[in-house]
This record gives sequence, structure tokens and C-alpha cells, in this order.
Amino acid sequence: MTATETLTLAEIETLAQDALVAAGTSPENAAPLAKATAMTEADGVASHGLAYIPIYAEHVQCGKVDGNAKPVLSQPKPSVVTVDAATGFAHAAIDMGFEKLIPAAKEQGVAVLAINNSYNCGVLGVHTQRLAQAGLMAIGFTNAPASIAPTGGAKPVVGTNPFSVAAPGPDGRAEVLIDQSASTIAKSEVMKHAREGKPVPEGWVLDADGNPTTDPEAGLKGSMVPSGGYKGVGIALMVEMMAAAMSGATLGKDASPFSGTKGGPPKTGQFFIAIDPDATSGGAFAQQLAALTEAVRAEDGVRVPGDGRGTKRVQAAQDGVAVNAATLEKIRAIL
Repeated sequence: MTATETLTLAEIETLAQDALVAAGTSPENAAPLAKATAMTEADGVASHGLAYIPIYAEHVQCGKVDGNAKPVLSQPKPSVVTVDAATGFAHAAIDMGFEKLIPAAKEQGVAVLAINNSYNCGVLGVHTQRLAQAGLMAIGFTNAPASIAPTGGAKPVVGTNPFSVAAPGPDGRAEVLIDQSASTIAKSEVMKHAREGKPVPEGWVLDADGNPTTDPEAGLKGSMVPSGGYKGVGIALMVEMMAAAMSGATLGKDASPFSGTKGGPPKTGQFFIAIDPDATSGGAFAQQLAALTEAVRAEDGVRVPGDGRGTKRVQAAQDGVAVNAATLEKIRAIL
């Protein structure tokens, strides 16, 4: 049985903040990443939470990400916000962008945020959820280093490239939170299996020749299996166009990996669309959304996307989160 230690969300945030600062990140850049780490742990997505802090720290120290970067914001049009992340953490750039995006969307009815020269933004749904909590329909895209081959090919061209859609609900929360990658499983899960020396299930990865394998190391040298076959490749291409081409960020095929210390900053991108639902629906959005989600939940054993994370979030706020003891040992060694 895996040894764990239960931490409060505040303790998780403080631990992440302290470790990032100890590794050479400025407090102002560490803060939004630490907060997102606590949110990620609360949502039960442990593979993207504290487990990533040692990786982030290593990447600050080797120069893959600039812990002291100063993002640069511009607003070329009333409904368009852009941020150059300056090869720093995506979270600080996103925070800066949201400060302009949210009021612009409420004033214009719709607004977009494009971020380039960025880095891994963690769980994309953490960010779209924040826009939904502000009363906006949110659509987010982020590209990643290439790990998915096009249909019929063996060489990766696009990343696992997640997209996320979050719909605002009552009481300032996200009523629906869709957050999924273009691959069958997130690449971080394969990396986790590789670190633990465990085989992965069939259908997760392919080796360098395009053959199915359960060896995570072979899969990391090969490619990820796209979700739904050619449909997953289509999603990855869509995200690549939105997060990289639309923002001027580096394409996944040219980006350095998010893992390891080689290659310098990946300079990938993010793209967010924020929409005022009342502006488009004439005030009918809340009623229509409620009718839709009620119809889904009326089915026995069925949940709306995001319900599981929401339940875990409430529980985590009350009881804390059981964190892998080995992960905590690695983080505390940084302090």
C-alpha cells in the first residue's frame, strides 16, 4: 500500500509556493502556480498536482522555464488580449490575461486571450473553471510537444493538446467542466507509470514503429494513441491551430519536451475564448443549461462532466488531500 500524508489545501499551496521560490522562481510567478496546484489536488488530479513541483523546480534550475519572467500584455483590439509569457510559467501569463479578458468579455459579449512563449499550463480545466466562476462560458486550448502521429503515420506531429469547455452555473461555480486531451490518456499518466516501473494498459501508447505496446518507456519514445482514432488527431490539429497558430506560439513538432532538461524553453501557447451567455441567449442560458444537466443526471449512475471533480473539491476542502509520501519527500528536499 502506498504511504500517504494528508495535507490541507492551504498546506499544499504553501508547500508548492515555498518549493518553487527555493528553486529560483519569483514569489509573484510562484503564487498562481501554487494556487493552481492546490486546485488540481482538490479536484483529484494528482498526476498534475504536487507530483509536478519537482519537475517545475528542475526546469527553473536548468533554464527550460524562466522563473523570474515578466509577462508582457497587450490589447490590440477591444476584444483581443495577448500575453507574451517571456518563456515563463503559463500561470502568471494567464492570470495577467484574465484580468483584461473577463471585463472585456462582459463588455463586448465575447473576448479572446492568446498566450505565446509559454510553458505547460497544468490542468487546463483549472483555468476555464475560473472563467465559468466569473459567469462566462469558457473554451480553452493548449498545445504541447509532439507526441501523436497523424493517422497512418508513426512520427509524432502534434501534442496531446487538451481542450476544455466550462459553463457557468448558479452560486458562482462551473456547472459543466469538460477537460480532455486528444490522446486516449494524458501523457503524464504514461510518465508516472514509467517512473514507477509499471506497464501501461493496451491502447495507451505505440512504439517508435507504430506498434501497440504496454512498455511505457517504449511508448514515450514512440507516440500516444489518439482518442477515437482519426477523430483524436482532428482534435489535436484543431487545438494546434488555436493554441499555436492563432497565438504565434511554437508548433508542437518544434517544441522542446515538457519532460527532461534538454532543449530549452518549449515556447508553446494557450488560447481562451470567453463568452457572456446572456448576450447570446437573451437571458435563456441558465434555464436551458439547467434543463440539459438535469436530463443527464436523471439517468441512473450518470454524471455531468465535472461532477466528479466538484465532489472531490468539496471533500478536499473539508478533509484535506492524501498526498503520496514519496512525492512530499522530493518536494521537501528542495526547500
